[in-house]
Amino acid sequence: MTVKFCRIDDRLIHGQVVTTWLNVYKIEQVIIVNETVAKDKIQSKVLEMSIPSNVKLHIFSPDKFLRVTKKAPITRSTMLLFTNPFDVEKLIQNGFEIDKLNVGGMRGNDQRKQYTKAVFLTNDEKTAFERLIAQGVDVEIQMIPTNPAEKMSEVIAK
Repeated sequence: MTVKFCRIDDRLIHGQVVTTWLNVYKIEQVIIVNETVAKDKIQSKVLEMSIPSNVKLHIFSPDKFLRVTKKAPITRSTMLLFTNPFDVEKLIQNGFEIDKLNVGGMRGNDQRKQYTKAVFLTNDEKTAFERLIAQGVDVEIQMIPTNPAEKMSEVIAK
């Protein structure tokens, strides 16, 4: 498997992702795994226009991602991009291995509590991260590669 980088960022593809993370990991393809995004044709078109022309973009629901990767394992240098920890959990529960997860940004709303400058979580999201950490996933918060990484376990324990 050549998944080089797994990230949760509810803005998905934007300047930080395109100008830093894709280059750091020499990413050849980005796979967005999210049911809502996969069904939204307008958002999908906008995301396709946001990605550099030398990088392939695929957008799958978690179920379709699992079906596709069982038939055709990932061979390109790949970044998996999620909007939430629940989709990450679903892949892991179905046998897909993710050892390390970067969290770049989860924006605030009325139901989320602020944990860092860019990470806001509901109680359910916090619990999902606790489950991922308990399963051995190394979850770090880091906006861009030059920022120091913070362990999610330490941030949500505060």
